[in-house]
Amino acid sequence: MASYVEVEEAIAMRGLRVVLSPGVPGPWSEAAKGILYVKKIPYVRVRQELAGDNLALLKWTAQTTAPAFVFEDERPRSLWIDQLYLCERLAPNPPLIPDPIDDRVLMFGLSNELCGENGFGWQRRLMLIHATLTSPKAPEQARKPSEFLGQKYGYDAILAEAAPRRVAAIVERLSAQLKNQQSRGSRFLVGDALSALDIYWAAFAALIDPLPDEVCKMAPGFRRGYHCTDPVVRAALAPELLAHRDFIYQNYLELPLDM
Repeated sequence: MASYVEVEEAIAMRGLRVVLSPGVPGPWSEAAKGILYVKKIPYVRVRQELAGDNLALLKWTAQTTAPAFVFEDERPRSLWIDQLYLCERLAPNPPLIPDPIDDRVLMFGLSNELCGENGFGWQRRLMLIHATLTSPKAPEQARKPSEFLGQKYGYDAILAEAAPRRVAAIVERLSAQLKNQQSRGSRFLVGDALSALDIYWAAFAALIDPLPDEVCKMAPGFRRGYHCTDPVVRAALAPELLAHRDFIYQNYLELPLDM
């Protein structure tokens, strides 16, 4: 298992410190780690307690979730887009933001549909929270994290019940984009080279179909929750999208996942 330092120790360090939740393959965190891996940027992992008070982290970064980046004495970065731009500055090559403006606009638009507020990851979280909070069989140890995440993601039963349709629409748009790229001979979601969008999809696909246990060790409860059985979402998922996820992991990212 990866080595972590505590927040109090990390504050005194230099370089890049990345706040992560040990043992949890959260898609935002795995995407951030994937970008760092591709760019070969060294960093120190800092422990965040899932659904904990994280008071030292709050004082340091003005928030309590993962991932969060702190580089030298610069401001903390807890948003995916800020983290991507920092990585591009620290290691310009290989670039993960396309240079042609049409490709760049498309990449950021689709990436936001995956990573941004009310996007794919956000909506899947609402679905997971809803499943726990409305289940009479849910154990108390599962309800507490769900209530915590519900506050973060603005949980509302009506919004959660609409989430599968929004997730399906995003998946269908990604599928159409991949098919268009394949028709022109590209192996990537945008342009002709690996971009951050490929990494984001590879990581966020876990919220529908997690990687196998031999390359991604997950607690059974997490694996059951991540594996999406909703018929609307499953119907939208083209096999080519999962094949693309596998292609990106096998050729560009670290396997097995080191959490």
